[in-house]
Amino acid sequence: MSQDFYARALATAESIEARVHVTPRVAIVLGTGLGALTDVIDVKATIPYDELDGFPEPTVETHSGRLVFGLLAGTPVVAMQGRFHRYEGYSLQEITFPIRVLKLLGAETLVVSNVSGGMNPLWGVGELVLLDDHINLLGDSPLIGPNDDRFGPRFPDMSEPYDRALQDVAMAGALDLDIRLNRGVYVAVPGPQLETRAEYRMLRWMGADIVGMSTVPEVIVARHMDMRVLGVSIITDACLPDALEPVDISRIIAAAGAAEPHLTRLIERVVGQI
Repeated sequence: MSQDFYARALATAESIEARVHVTPRVAIVLGTGLGALTDVIDVKATIPYDELDGFPEPTVETHSGRLVFGLLAGTPVVAMQGRFHRYEGYSLQEITFPIRVLKLLGAETLVVSNVSGGMNPLWGVGELVLLDDHINLLGDSPLIGPNDDRFGPRFPDMSEPYDRALQDVAMAGALDLDIRLNRGVYVAVPGPQLETRAEYRMLRWMGADIVGMSTVPEVIVARHMDMRVLGVSIITDACLPDALEPVDISRIIAAAGAAEPHLTRLIERVVGQI
C-alpha cells in the first residue's frame, strides 16, 4: 500500500466533503438485492460512484452504485448502495478503497449486509444471520503490500472482527421486533460459480454456517482502521449437500427481497442506538 494510496483516499474524501454537508457516524454497505434501506433514510445528498475518484464501477445488475448521505433513526449515515466483488475482476485494495474513504469522512462504525447460502441445517431460507466471525478463503488480503501507518498497524488484531457490544444490541433489537436472528460464521469464497456438494461439505466441516462472495475484505479494512463492525446476512438458498437443488440468481434476489424488510427494521433499530 503506497503513500499515494492514502493521499488518493484523502483527496476523494475531501471532494465529497465539499459537496455534502453531512458527517456520517455510521457507514452501511448494502449487498445484492438490499438497496431498499435507503427508503427509510432521510436523504440529504447522493453521489454516483462514477463521480468519485478511486471508486470502481459495479458490474452486478442489482448494485446501483451510489453513496447516499442522510439521517437514519436520527443518526448521520452514509450508505453504499452497491458493493464490489473479487469475481468482477477488482483487486481487494480496489474493493475496499471506499471503506477507507468513508472512515476518513468520519464514520467510526461499519454495518455490512449481504446475502448468503445457508449450510446450517437448523436455519431456513429468508432467515437473518448475525455475523459473529468469518473465514477468509478468497486467497488474498486487502492489506498485502507496504503498510501505511496512517490507516492502521501492520498486523491488526482480528480476535473480534464483529463488535460484541453491537451484536448484543442487534440481538436485543431482534427480540423486540420479533425477528428471528441466528448467530454464526460466514465464509467468503471467490465465486462467481456456486459451490459443489463436496465444497459445501468442506466448508461446513471447517466451521462455517453461511457462505458468500463478499464482506470479508471490507471487514478486514475496517478493523485495520479501528472501526467497529456489525454484519448481518440474509440466507437466500439452502446449501445442504445431501438435498442440494439447482438455484439461479433470480431466486436468490427474490429471497433477499422478501426478507429485506426485516433487515431494514433491524438495522434501523441498531443504528438508532449507536
